[in-house]
Amino acid sequence: MPMDPDRTKAFDAEAFHAAYDAVLAARWPAGTTRTTVPTPYGPTHVNSHGPEDGPPVVLLHGGGTTSTVWFGTAAELGRTHRVHAVDLIGDPGRSVPGDDHPPVRTVADLTAWLGAVLDGLGAERAALCGHSYGAWIALHFALHAPRRVVRLVLLDATNCFTGYRARYLLRAVPMLLRPTPARTRAFLRWETRGATLDETWLRLEAHTAAFPAARPVTGPRPAARALHALRPPTLLLLAGRSRAHDVGKAAAAARDVPAVRTETLPGATHHTLPLASPPGTDRRIAEFLRVEG
Repeated sequence: MPMDPDRTKAFDAEAFHAAYDAVLAARWPAGTTRTTVPTPYGPTHVNSHGPEDGPPVVLLHGGGTTSTVWFGTAAELGRTHRVHAVDLIGDPGRSVPGDDHPPVRTVADLTAWLGAVLDGLGAERAALCGHSYGAWIALHFALHAPRRVVRLVLLDATNCFTGYRARYLLRAVPMLLRPTPARTRAFLRWETRGATLDETWLRLEAHTAAFPAARPVTGPRPAARALHALRPPTLLLLAGRSRAHDVGKAAAAARDVPAVRTETLPGATHHTLPLASPPGTDRRIAEFLRVEG
């Protein structure tokens, strides 16, 4: 996928990696390890925490951010699970596809990539937990390879049960067309209604505006028939004050899916998750994942 040349010129890789490492050092729990998993689409970076013999759970971040955002969730889930937070291929992060690898262009490419990541981690089956775009990927993978997904957690999943709000997309356009740290901050302030976000992570986020990322894979929402056949037990946690979509419509659509249990997180917005989730959110996820089946 072609990169924006203006973004490539402005990107300071050394500063980005330093800011990335600063979040890991300051916010991630002791004992966190880093690995690179080879896939047909390029090397994929994974930050892991928790007992090595614990049941695996793979965390997929939202579009335009990095796996470092999961530090609170990793600390909680890492008490009982082997947590693997993955930098999405082609997105800001350390999973940077090379010229000798095919680009990720379709949903089928994404599911093949995630399957290769699980293979590289030695996880025949795993729980998946995704936020926003990461939730969309996780849901598509669960529909594609249900036997590989033990349980599924979707945090304010976008384009899964309902579409985006037009106002959200309009506010995002300037940031997407000409991303700058100032535009990113302004957008986050608007969507989070001025919530206080972690400053160490925000310093990294400032560098992602210039990251030479590929265009994300987009596509329609899963068909109602496909969703009705979803097999892995699924927990959908909706942000009560999300500006990304109509929470009521998303909840109503999800109620028609037998495998899905829907809960609302009062006070949360789309972009406070998972960075500044309401107290008890990660404990809810941990309790859901501990149930057998």
